[in-house]
Amino acid sequence: MPQIGWLEILSVIVIAILILGPKEFPVALKKIGIYIKKIKGTLNNLQREVSSVTKEIDFEENNNLKDNKTKKDIDKNG
Repeated sequence: MPQIGWLEILSVIVIAILILGPKEFPVALKKIGIYIKKIKGTLNNLQREVSSVTKEIDFEENNNLKDNKTKKDIDKNG
């Protein structure tokens, strides 16, 4: 996996300042930060939803296994 060093980061920042200008650069950084925050929030929500669904599925499977075991025990004893 390629690694990004400080020189590359500094180069990108300098080029961005030259292209956007010193007045627009902070505005662009703020917008990028807002987009990253939205993406992180969306990914966190997605992860929570997937976790809750998998927990529900596991819970249902465990209940089904317990019910089957109980029925088998009743059949053996009854």
